[in-house]
Amino acid sequence: MTVNPYKILGWVGIAIALIGAFVDIPYMGAILLVLGLIGGYAIAAEDHVRVLVTALVLAGLSGQFMNLPELGEPLARIFSNYAIAVAGAALMIVTKNVWRRFKP
Repeated sequence: MTVNPYKILGWVGIAIALIGAFVDIPYMGAILLVLGLIGGYAIAAEDHVRVLVTALVLAGLSGQFMNLPELGEPLARIFSNYAIAVAGAALMIVTKNVWRRFKP
């Protein structure tokens, strides 16, 4: 079994988002953004649309969990935290696509 370092980055991002929903982690947003940027660099072209849609959905809908009693606030924090990492990956995908289009 081979270990994919980008999958490890993804799992680390999920762990930080989960733990960060309950504990204050200094620079958590920056850490998640950097993990997303690094992970986004290795995302295959056929998965670009999936990542971009996931970033939009997480950013747009994570606050909707606030209406759930007891579980809503932690779920909203978890998904909002992870949305930062996925937004980093989406930003890297867009940046790579722009670069490929306009590079000399």
